[in-house]
Amino acid sequence: MALSSHLTAAAALIQRSATPEFDEVTERAVAAIAEALRNDRPLLVCGNGGSAADAMHITGELVGRFLKERRALKAICLSSNAAVLTAWSNDYDYATVFSRQVEAYAASGGVLFGISTSGNSKNVVNALQAARAAGMTTVGLTGEGGGKMADLCDHLIAVPSRHTPDIQQVHLCIYHYICEMVEARCL
Repeated sequence: MALSSHLTAAAALIQRSATPEFDEVTERAVAAIAEALRNDRPLLVCGNGGSAADAMHITGELVGRFLKERRALKAICLSSNAAVLTAWSNDYDYATVFSRQVEAYAASGGVLFGISTSGNSKNVVNALQAARAAGMTTVGLTGEGGGKMADLCDHLIAVPSRHTPDIQQVHLCIYHYICEMVEARCL
């Protein structure tokens, strides 16, 4: 496949994602995240593999800055602390590595933002369950259908694809938009 064909297919998926339903759920997610951060509640973000990198990207944009000079926002990436990840996974269970951190950092009124292209990553699913139990709002960024995360997310943004690289390309567009909108509301 030529690059031009690849980019055309990626653009088509972005277009299929540009729906009023996506607008509505994304607006609700932005509102929840901005409200939590304005009230000094945490935004906890987690994912595995490429989604872990996305979680770090999101928190980097919000702790640092996206487009505007502003105060730091309380965004914590649950997949970035190598000591916690390896110690807990080695001594206990990788499936609970994020829920354990939710236990440490959760606050009622905060938000957990889980990312999984399949929607079935056990450690992300467990983190969503722990966040709900702690009184947090849950946001999910997934692929088509939402997997097991669908029933655990107050705001589920499910890209209409089952092909991981394509889903991740659209996730980048979505979370950049979320960062821009949250930042504008938290100045």
